[in-house]
Amino acid sequence: MSSELYFTKDHEMVRKALKDFIKKEINPYVDEWEEAGIAPLKDLFMKMGELGFLGIRYDSKYGGEGLDYWYDLLFLEELGNIDAAGISMAISVQTHMASPAIAEFGSEYLKETYLTKAISGEMVGSIAVTEPDAGSDVSALATTAKKDGDSYVINGSKTFITNGAQADFLTLLARTSDDPGYHSFGLFIVPTDLPGFVVSKKLDKLGMWSSDTAELFFDNMRIPAENIIGEEGEGFIYQMKQFQHERFSTMPIGYVSAKNNIDMTVEYLKDRVVFGKPLIARQVLRHRIAEWLTEIECLKSLTYHIVKMKMAGLDVAKEISMGKLFAGRLIHEVADGCLQMHGGMGYMSEMKISRAFRDSRLISIGGGASEVMSEIITRMEGY
Repeated sequence: MSSELYFTKDHEMVRKALKDFIKKEINPYVDEWEEAGIAPLKDLFMKMGELGFLGIRYDSKYGGEGLDYWYDLLFLEELGNIDAAGISMAISVQTHMASPAIAEFGSEYLKETYLTKAISGEMVGSIAVTEPDAGSDVSALATTAKKDGDSYVINGSKTFITNGAQADFLTLLARTSDDPGYHSFGLFIVPTDLPGFVVSKKLDKLGMWSSDTAELFFDNMRIPAENIIGEEGEGFIYQMKQFQHERFSTMPIGYVSAKNNIDMTVEYLKDRVVFGKPLIARQVLRHRIAEWLTEIECLKSLTYHIVKMKMAGLDVAKEISMGKLFAGRLIHEVADGCLQMHGGMGYMSEMKISRAFRDSRLISIGGGASEVMSEIITRMEGY
């Protein structure tokens, strides 16, 4: 796909700035962060905020760049060039998961207090939805937020929370009523420096090692009533819209990282001689790669189509669900196949392809499991 069809010189200047930042400030340190099981997000986000990377689409009134969806796309594509998906996930939580609902539905107070600091990098944000007994079925969550005078009192727990161990604020979905249906929830901005909040533990994961993932606990935690996003009772609806930003982000990050895994594997196949010939000479391997490249291009084309739909103000829920479903399978299939082509070396933890394999498994689970995406698609088709 020719980038000249979609991106101007101004777009490419932003891309180069981000590419240079990743090359200088992120990739040299990812091995260290992976081993530590955490990255210094406060320092990293401050640097990114100073360069305007955390507010690409947000209003300049709040410190954002006020740019269009094509800039947002190239931002996500460049995140795919980070050598550890745990870091690209941590960044996208800040930009595409914890902050969109504040920008779209939040009060001026919330925008000025939290969105501005998320954009500047002064605050690390996190999205707190999943619970031990409520993952794909978001409506089953049990954490409560009860109105008490000029406060809400929060009780419950959240788990699998990315950036949870370092977050300065959470965008948290909680039940505000025992009534059935989807209009019994509130979406809140929860500062983590108030009494009653505890990071219960930092979780160990199969992959995404450099991303801190935490279990959180709320014990009669009292937050100001003004920290609710929009109207009480509409939090579930706001969060479903916010999920679209998260699910979309997996697509460009995914196809760029998949192509990088292929390029890395091809270099290995050129150097690895088996039975007197480089492995790249084996037709079965070349043809398998050709199929992956074709599917990557299909995913990329769908992603660009979605951006064009966004620019036209159209509903993209079905197309994003399709892209997320496709990306979850493809990214893992490519990483798995590339690891196989590396042979025994691919199974070694220090190899980049080993990390890519571990990291890739989350894509079809997090942000809406593939089975949920399939259900959304069939329902929207009227089946």
